[in-house]
Amino acid sequence: MATNPFQFIQEVRTETSKVVWPSRRETIITTVMVFIMCAFAAVFFFVVDRILGWGIGQVLG
Repeated sequence: MATNPFQFIQEVRTETSKVVWPSRRETIITTVMVFIMCAFAAVFFFVVDRILGWGIGQVLG
């Protein structure tokens, strides 16, 4: 545990050097996959909403 600010900064730098950062390619691929999955989820929930709306309209209509 750091007892003074200088020691704290040294420990933070030491821990930061241990981090394995993703490559640019990995970051781009992951970002694209997130956008694709968001688009699929949006389409899925849109279709489910329309089906449920239609069904409720038939029951209450």
